[in-house]
Amino acid sequence: MSKLKTEERDDLSTSKFALPEERKYPVEDKAHARNAKARAAQQEKAGNLSTADRKRVDAKADKVLGGK
Repeated sequence: MSKLKTEERDDLSTSKFALPEERKYPVEDKAHARNAKARAAQQEKAGNLSTADRKRVDAKADKVLGGK
C-alpha cells in the first residue's frame, strides 16, 4: 500500500473517507480499504472507536473491495 502524503490526503474528496465528517479512514483504493478495516477493528478493541463507527468503516470499505 502506498502511503498518503499530507497534501495528497488533503486533496482527497470527503467521499473517499469511511468517516467523512472526521476525514478518517481513507478508502480510495483496495489497499487503503483493507487497511481501514484493520485499523478500525484495532481502534474499536482499544476502546477508541464505537462499534457503530467500525461498522460504518467496514461498510464503506466493503464497497471499495467489491461488496465482500
